[in-house]
Order: sequence, then C-alpha cells, then structure tokens
Amino acid sequence: MTDDFTAILNGPFKDAADRVRAALAAQGFGILTEIDMTATMQAKLGVGMEDYLILGACNPPVAHRALEVDRRVGLMMPCNVVLRDIGGGILVEAMDPQLMVQFTGRPELGEVADEAAAKLRAALAALKA
Repeated sequence: MTDDFTAILNGPFKDAADRVRAALAAQGFGILTEIDMTATMQAKLGVGMEDYLILGACNPPVAHRALEVDRRVGLMMPCNVVLRDIGGGILVEAMDPQLMVQFTGRPELGEVADEAAAKLRAALAALKA
C-alpha cells in the first residue's frame, strides 16, 4: 500500500478512533461495521494483543456506482480502515479502492475507484493536518 493510505496519530486510541470516524464522515463515509480485534481475540482465544480496530467504511453514492458496474464488488465492501497501536502512535491504514479494478478485471471501475481513493486520501490527510 502507498503511504497516502496511512496516517499516524498520537494520543489515546479511543480519541484516534473518534478522529478517524469524523474524518471519514466528512468525506461522506458511514461506518457500517466495527470490529474490535483486541476484545475478540481476548474473548474467543484468551490472547492479548495491541489495540486493533477495523472500521467498515462505506460511501453510499460511490458504492452504488461500483455495484452498478459489477455486483461482485460487494465482496470487497465496505472499505476497511484499520487502526492499530504501534507503540509510538496509532497507525491508520485504508484499503486501496483500486483493488476493485484488479479483483474484477473491469477497467470501467477505475473512475469509481479513483473517486473513492481520493475521498479516503482526503480523510487521512485531514488526520495528518
């Protein structure tokens, strides 16, 4: 993944998660799912790990356009945004929407992927500012 799909935040993990949710919302993304991997690994396996949260982000107009081109894109939705404690901050990583184009082999998804990527980049750039 390229660097523009990542950001490093300082401060408490909960505050970082709130900032990420707000930055995504400002770009039209809703959070459809939240998976607390730390709690899940502890509850299911008794294994401890660093703070690790997966946000399933979706921008409905962009998602609709992608699904109109190829319904298989739903296999890659929502876009995952991961927050994890790396010891010197909270690393935020977003999935590159161009993976939709690669997955489907449908170049006409390129424009939709570019739009989604631009919105994700803008959200992460806002976090860095």
